[in-house]
Amino acid sequence: MEKIVHSFPLHPDCPDLRRLGPNRSEALLRAEAAAVEAENAAERDRYRRLNDLEEQQQDGRGVTRRTFVAGTAATVTALATSQFVSTQASFAATKTGTLIHVFLYGGLDGLSLVAPADDPVLRKSRPDLLLGNDSVALGRGFQMSKAFAPLEGYLAKKQLAFVPAVSDPRLSLSHFQAQDACNLGGLPGETGGRGWLDALVDALGPGTAFRSVGIGSTLPRSLVGTNGAISLNSVGALTLRGDRRYTDATEKAIKGLFTDINHPVEESVQAGLSALGLAKKLAATEYTPANGATYEGSVGRSFRELARLIKGGANVRVATIGTGGYDTHENQGPREGGQLFRRLNDLAQGMADFFADLGELSKDVTILVSSEFGRRVASNGGGTDHGHGGVVTLLSGKPLSGPVLGTWNGLSTLDNGNVPEFNNMFNVYGSVAQGRFGLTNAQVDKLFPRQKYAPMKIYG
Repeated sequence: MEKIVHSFPLHPDCPDLRRLGPNRSEALLRAEAAAVEAENAAERDRYRRLNDLEEQQQDGRGVTRRTFVAGTAATVTALATSQFVSTQASFAATKTGTLIHVFLYGGLDGLSLVAPADDPVLRKSRPDLLLGNDSVALGRGFQMSKAFAPLEGYLAKKQLAFVPAVSDPRLSLSHFQAQDACNLGGLPGETGGRGWLDALVDALGPGTAFRSVGIGSTLPRSLVGTNGAISLNSVGALTLRGDRRYTDATEKAIKGLFTDINHPVEESVQAGLSALGLAKKLAATEYTPANGATYEGSVGRSFRELARLIKGGANVRVATIGTGGYDTHENQGPREGGQLFRRLNDLAQGMADFFADLGELSKDVTILVSSEFGRRVASNGGGTDHGHGGVVTLLSGKPLSGPVLGTWNGLSTLDNGNVPEFNNMFNVYGSVAQGRFGLTNAQVDKLFPRQKYAPMKIYG
């Protein structure tokens, strides 16, 4: 009997290939199908054995893959899944820097931060909400609230700037709709629900698991997408839950369980464990900010955690900080002692502490501060209602082209009571990212679907 040589195993119950089919060709197909089925069964058995090993660790000495994911969900986004990106770069300082987006939830009244000085429209429309005599002159006829005094020194260095009259036609006056559009870079139907910062990560290429980070308990819409951003309140909180006495043993067990399993989850878990390892290393040493930074308040503490990651070599490329309380329908208080003045002052102090703490590393960092919309020009008798034409604030280690950027054509003609849109929001976002990272126009175009990108001069 002729012995047929083949490159795949025969069906175990039928060593004679010709018995598998009426002819040689069909026998080969059936044998190959049987071999694939056997291989798949063996792989399923392998995962079943892994699962059994994990289940044996539920007696308090460790965690299972299931509880591993669930236990870390409060501080990271699905660690043992593809939400953790492949790490193809070391924990080295990036040459092109970091972009931090600070989002002010509620709708900041931009005219309480920067405004044209001695403007007749403002004197008539909001006499109770004008900036004080202690305001700081910016040039181009603008003045800055004294609330931003902690950052005043960066004006002379051309590192602090403001873009007035920023909006987009797609923004409504609903907080939720406008916040979505700002974070997604367009309407949900245009973007597929993907955040513009997550799309930016694509353009930046591979990096560490910390390349996109949201400081806070939930991930902002701007980082939602395919690149697996980490959401955390503090570096020390990024750890495995459970009895701390068994953390090292648990990490070792997880590493063993997810090594050489020939599955995409292996690389994701290894990346996650690398992130946990760096977080553990940073948390093991008490962090002492440099250059007198004190980091007071919740915004300050968020900047503190980012400084800790950046100085620790986590290679953060994009990051977010969110803070609320800017929906000032009443008791707005733009002058010293007022509630909006205090919030802006806390923000400015946090930014100042952050740059001071980073020292030389700050030259590679740009902070972009924005809100979902502005407020109406007229006062409603102590506050302001939802409106358009907000302001974007920039603090950058890379020098900017001036203290007041973009187009400004004055307030002589309002847009239904609002500051007109002289500068499109997504052109501002895109120009800031482009100059920070050296992107092409085509790369920026991909960040904002349905938006034809028009570059603005942002950096000097």
